Amino acid sequence: MTDPRMSDARELRVSDAEREHVVSLLNKAVGRGMITLDEFTVRTDTALAAKTRADLNAVLMDLPGMVNNELARERTELKNTMSTTTRKGHWVVPNELVIRNTLGTTNLDFTAAEVPPVVNVDLDVSLGTVKMLLPAGASLNFDAVEITAGEVKDKVRNSMGNPHFQLKGVVRGGTVVVKRSKR
Repeated sequence: MTDPRMSDARELRVSDAEREHVVSLLNKAVGRGMITLDEFTVRTDTALAAKTRADLNAVLMDLPGMVNNELARERTELKNTMSTTTRKGHWVVPNELVIRNTLGTTNLDFTAAEVPPVVNVDLDVSLGTVKMLLPAGASLNFDAVEITAGEVKDKVRNSMGNPHFQLKGVVRGGTVVVKRSKR
């Protein structure tokens, strides 16, 4: 069952890493002369006490060019037709990831990425392959995936964990392989 509060990304709880990222953005704002040292102190205290993404975003709202990456990327669509799309290393994972793959391959390595607590993955796969490598401790649910002449290979086998990946959509004649890092 889905908690209705989780549908609004601004109400998701934040991690220490997200708080520190916002403090580094505020530090850059001081260096650019956008805020004073006194403003920096007040905003830093607010950022370090933040519980939700909305709290964090509040200290950046009036600073042009200063954006919390976690808030800026709420939805991303990856389209792939008869080619390969790869995301690995450090990248910011959106709250909603749409994968449209026709006769191609999509490789997503989340092990070094900045991953929100919940990632909704909407699949539209036709005769293609999607490979996902989740971080250690991650969980997966793919009950909402409609499969026609294809398959989902769940090598995670864990429905409780953090971060949580929620898969939905359709796989037609394709394959989705989800593994978890051992590290």
